[in-house]
Amino acid sequence: MKNSIRRISFLLILVLSIAQTQAQLTVTAQLRTRTEFRDGQGAPLQEGVDPAFFTSQRTRLGLGFQAYRLKMGLTVQDVRVWGQDVSTINRTTTQDNNGFMVHEAWAEVLLTDTNSRKGELALKIGRQELHYDDQRLIGNLDWLQQARRHDALLLKYHHGNWWIHTGFAYNQNKETSNGTGYILTPAGGYPGNTNGGSMYKSFQYMHANKVYAGGRLSVLFFSDQFSKYRTEINNGSSVKVWEKGVWTRMTTGFYAEKKAGNANLTAEGYFQFGKNAKGQDLSAWLLSMEYFQQVRNQWKLGLRLDYTTGGSSEGRSNAFDPLYGTPHKFWGLMDYFYAGSGFGEKGLIDYSIRSRHKVGEKGELLLDLHQFSSASSVMDVNGRGLSRNFGTELDLVGKYSLTRMIGMELGYSHFLAGKSLTSEGVKNIPGAQRHNNWLYLMLNIRPEFIFEVKEK
Repeated sequence: MKNSIRRISFLLILVLSIAQTQAQLTVTAQLRTRTEFRDGQGAPLQEGVDPAFFTSQRTRLGLGFQAYRLKMGLTVQDVRVWGQDVSTINRTTTQDNNGFMVHEAWAEVLLTDTNSRKGELALKIGRQELHYDDQRLIGNLDWLQQARRHDALLLKYHHGNWWIHTGFAYNQNKETSNGTGYILTPAGGYPGNTNGGSMYKSFQYMHANKVYAGGRLSVLFFSDQFSKYRTEINNGSSVKVWEKGVWTRMTTGFYAEKKAGNANLTAEGYFQFGKNAKGQDLSAWLLSMEYFQQVRNQWKLGLRLDYTTGGSSEGRSNAFDPLYGTPHKFWGLMDYFYAGSGFGEKGLIDYSIRSRHKVGEKGELLLDLHQFSSASSVMDVNGRGLSRNFGTELDLVGKYSLTRMIGMELGYSHFLAGKSLTSEGVKNIPGAQRHNNWLYLMLNIRPEFIFEVKEK
């Protein structure tokens, strides 16, 4: 790992040193440790099951190069849990535990002349993070230590207060001599999207954004495809048999933000149609509205309502899937919904009260209260209706910046689970405890260095 980093750094510095025009090299690093006590994080624990306690660490090195009509970015990272490797070992024990990888490797080329008054057109290609608007549907999922990235091509047009981005991706498992089939879930079993679902075969999207006085408005059209399959019974077990072709899912909608004095209002709505990754016909919605108000110099209070459809009707799925976003930011910090742990595609209604309190110049306190309910009916094994109440979550987070490069964060969450949440048709956890807790302490160190070379 050290030799690889040295070689990468040497090559970029060499390129910079021989550049005939003004150029800039940015070197960033990150060490982020997070110690967690999990007593029902992600899903309620069963009564009598011991909580988990561990420390995970993300280590990153980033290099950025900028010159005339060219930008390049490279980020390598290592993600692991303290103790997963024996202290004297010289390699990881299994492939799935190997946390060292290239997180980003991209180049961006300005296609238009730098003096053009008709706007800028740029091409960005390679492994890259994607994030738009509030990151509800497309985000880098930075809360996870491994985060999210895409191998994609992106065309970016900027002109004044407008920008339009179009993106394309086409995935293959490896180099082949024939065929274009793609296994939906790559080795390791990591979910491809925010709802624990399968990896896409390809996608195409367009995102247009307009900034205006006091706010902005954007529209999104996103189409992703999934490899077709049929299900067969083999030796008493259900197995997937991959077929030619893809199922296409489409998502379209808007995001709007308006600031007026000390108030901030956001609204968004998205419609999903086509076929989902299971081949079902799809018709689903997401609606959200949030109001935030500066109450005093140090206080902000807000209300938010999120609604996603779920269930099915007449053989059609009504379960909205929030694509490739950052669910940790919206539906409770304990990640019960639209994260790794599914909840039966029931859809979600989330009423939340949010508060932010600035403590001096370096500190901040966050306090959120969520009330979660199912957006569709919930039945027990006998077909009798259950309450739609999923439960209540309280999130409390304290942040403190020791310096510009050193930040600390302490968080505690409590989830009071409703009976329907752990029922067979939702999370299916028999004998689950009602009171669930999660506590974490995170240290985030992020130095940055900028080197400039003047024109020779």
